[in-house]
Amino acid sequence: MTQSTEAAGPAEPNGSPAPAPAPAAEPAPAKGFDLARLLAERGAERYELHGRYVNPQLPRMLHTIGFDKFYERAEGAYFWDADGNDYLDMLAGFGVMGLGRHHPVVRKALHDVLDASLADLTRFDCQPLPGLLAERLLAHSPHLDRVFFGNSGTEAVETALKFARYATGRKRILYASHAFHGLTTGSLSVNGEDSFRDGFAPLLPDTAVPLGDLDALERELKKGDVAGFVVEPIQGKGVHQPPAGFLRAAQDLLHKHKALLIADEVQTGMGRTGAFYAYQHEEGVEPDLVCVAKALSGGYVPVSATLGKDWIFKKVYSSMDRVLVHSASFGANAQAMAAGLAVLSVMEDEKVVENARRTGELLKQRLTDLIPKYELLHDVRGRGLMVGIEFGRPNSLKLRSRWTMLQAARKGLFAQMVVVPLLQKHRILTQVSGDFLEVIKLIPPLTIGEREVDRFVDAFTAVMDDAHGGGGLMWDFGKTLVKQAVANR
Repeated sequence: MTQSTEAAGPAEPNGSPAPAPAPAAEPAPAKGFDLARLLAERGAERYELHGRYVNPQLPRMLHTIGFDKFYERAEGAYFWDADGNDYLDMLAGFGVMGLGRHHPVVRKALHDVLDASLADLTRFDCQPLPGLLAERLLAHSPHLDRVFFGNSGTEAVETALKFARYATGRKRILYASHAFHGLTTGSLSVNGEDSFRDGFAPLLPDTAVPLGDLDALERELKKGDVAGFVVEPIQGKGVHQPPAGFLRAAQDLLHKHKALLIADEVQTGMGRTGAFYAYQHEEGVEPDLVCVAKALSGGYVPVSATLGKDWIFKKVYSSMDRVLVHSASFGANAQAMAAGLAVLSVMEDEKVVENARRTGELLKQRLTDLIPKYELLHDVRGRGLMVGIEFGRPNSLKLRSRWTMLQAARKGLFAQMVVVPLLQKHRILTQVSGDFLEVIKLIPPLTIGEREVDRFVDAFTAVMDDAHGGGGLMWDFGKTLVKQAVANR
């Protein structure tokens, strides 16, 4: 029904009512643009285009290790190539695809929000979706009161660092050795890997303390200039957990010295470890700020959330003059908020957290049972569906000499030797957990079940049999990696 002029909006300068807006016409398709045709015509150039216009080293690396696949479609925990072969995804886009790819509920939410033609990002109103998502996210986050929405994990960390420094009036941030919190300048300042930091100084005032070392933490806190301690409840690099009770004790020390506990749950949150947040595995831990991203997106629209206590937000946003003192151009956009709401709905309806705990325990136990069988397999650790598999020096002379050859060229090559046949021979995508680490990290979609556990463990067993039996193809590939490592020195 057409709105009458009498019911039209505010008056024009001459006092007459403003005319009602005309009904929106269907937008004409962009001239000359056809996405399906573009992909059909140019999709085969994907590696060439990336090498020419984006990161020149990525296609080079993928060609070297044989990861230069042409994936054509994806659903759930699987990819398919043009020949119809399926690939099991045990990487989940570094944890982004918590619900797997193209979950129908999230897809529908995005179609619905686009079809609604909302007045999004006006900047001077309050749309309903950000408040609704904040409300639902805080329902899973006892002791936290407010949310800032951004676009990525590193932005969530940047927000937490800024808020901690402003709220405490202090500048220095503590972080754990070997931590990873992002690659923008602030989050890079609390990154425990020198190779990421090299060449980007000066960074923020910061100090690393060993994960789990309360004495080192207290020594730094006694200096009186620490704003906060940012920590991953389980480190992504190497899948290392602090000792039991560390987070609670660290929290008590921080509060004693008027500093804040910042929990980086960008990868460990949203059910990854079998609890909604990994810090919730330890009784009494109540972080002052919590960083969330990755799986909140549903794999579609970049989104992050920095959750915090009310007093911190009220200090940062202390007056109307400071209303925009921290903001994000695309933060809280309708598509991201709709995706986040759909993700939380799916997690509750499909009991995703419980599945991650149950399936993770099965996967970890099946892998742990293999340790006595394989001398190269040293440890299996983690929580829920965040599992680290560590390799180490074997005892037998023949294997030890080959291990030593790899270690002399570059630490981490054996783990890469395992990752490659898992993809090449068994069509399972995994990752090495960090540079110079003999650790594979498994962070599959949280929706996998016993079928995927069986497939992975069977494939991993076959690769281990090959490695321990002196399989020519695997060790020949190891020689190729050695040559590549030596050439790159």
